[in-house]
Amino acid sequence: MPEQIPSAPIALHIVPHEYGPSDARPVRLRSRPLAQGVVVPRHAHPWAQVAYTTQGVIRLAVANAAWIVPPSRALWIPPHTPHQLSILKDAYLRTLYVLPAAIPAALSGCRVVEVSPLLRELIAAIDQPGPLDPARERLLGALALDEIGRATPLPLQVPLPNDKRLLNLCNAILADPARTWTLEQWSRYAGASSRTIARLFRQEMGTSFVHWRQQALLAQAIPLASRGYSLARIAHELGYSSQSAFSAMFRRAFGESPSAFFARGQHQVSEHRPPPAHGRD
Repeated sequence: MPEQIPSAPIALHIVPHEYGPSDARPVRLRSRPLAQGVVVPRHAHPWAQVAYTTQGVIRLAVANAAWIVPPSRALWIPPHTPHQLSILKDAYLRTLYVLPAAIPAALSGCRVVEVSPLLRELIAAIDQPGPLDPARERLLGALALDEIGRATPLPLQVPLPNDKRLLNLCNAILADPARTWTLEQWSRYAGASSRTIARLFRQEMGTSFVHWRQQALLAQAIPLASRGYSLARIAHELGYSSQSAFSAMFRRAFGESPSAFFARGQHQVSEHRPPPAHGRD
């Protein structure tokens, strides 16, 4: 099991007082633009958080995993989870802050889910420029949480290990995903036998080298697509022999073509506001 990292500071200062959830208002929403390159350092909240971008791409890192989240998907972060948020492409971020007592039993552990048309409209209904009736806010928030709890998690998680040799190997793959080395070649890079590295993948992350690399490539495809790269170029950047090989892998993981997956983010109804130079989550 991965060792526990030290507790992150409870970052009450990151969320202005007026957005904090309470017994009377258990689900609160905050929306704002954030510029590419913004990094919110590791911190934790005493409440849960739903991060949803109507445009742009965000990356969330916790102790032993990372997620890259494209538009039209939402990220669930449980209470007291130390996390770091990075903006990979100018984003318009809508965040729900959820009182622990209001969390459905189905929601446990970080996850990325598809934002259904119903969930999108529920969040938009909460995100009003003027005061929102607390009773209506509670009803909309409860239904939004129920919708998130019913959604199937998407395979966008990239587990990260604690072992330094394996972490160096994983970071090298993430930095150069097009390098199609075998397990034996990567093991030599890490200074260990292939048997040791294979054992560490199973022991630390509960998966094989091949499956972990596939997850890493899936995650890396998202920021490439956000830059407008063609599927052929994405396949080349990720080291696939052809676009069809990349598309086949993507379809096995997501049950749909990459074109369909990325198109939903492009068609997302969004508010186009100029991003500031810095921000908080």
